[in-house]
Amino acid sequence: MARKETITIDMILDTAFAMTREEGFANVTARKVAAKAGCSTQPIFRVYKNMDELWDAVYEKAAGFFQDYYSLYPRTGKAPFSNLGMAYIAFAREEKHLFELLFVNGTQRRKSMYELLNGEEGNVVYEINLAKAAGCPDPGSLFMKMWIFIHGAACMTLTGDYDLSDVQTLELLSDSYESFTNQLKK
Repeated sequence: MARKETITIDMILDTAFAMTREEGFANVTARKVAAKAGCSTQPIFRVYKNMDELWDAVYEKAAGFFQDYYSLYPRTGKAPFSNLGMAYIAFAREEKHLFELLFVNGTQRRKSMYELLNGEEGNVVYEINLAKAAGCPDPGSLFMKMWIFIHGAACMTLTGDYDLSDVQTLELLSDSYESFTNQLKK
């Protein structure tokens, strides 16, 4: 009778993903995943041909996690790009290691930052269309200016240099939107 497999591909992926969230992507090694899953490395390499394949799966799971996080984030801002910015900055604050994997560590990036942000729902396109409907003459340029600001603020959370409240952040995003829009109208 064949021995029953007790360690599944889902268990391995879930373990590696949890380790990435807690310790960072660089700490996801076959031995550490095996130890955390309570098995040898053999089941890992039974379902994944190598660690690159497991890392790709962890990356894809992190990208999906970000999309779910963004779609569930409360929409409180009125200005275009404010809700996108609020969710992105909160994600950096709450999910530091996943944020680093997806948006900071370029060597691990499988998708562009734009692809991750836009997602299947067209998040960025939606915000650009909101800006266009609000009278912005060049919503693409506005997005670039807002994005540089938003990404900078999110990265500052990683180092502990961003300590604004959500209310202050939303106000700053709204003020930035107005300022950048006014610049583009000149």
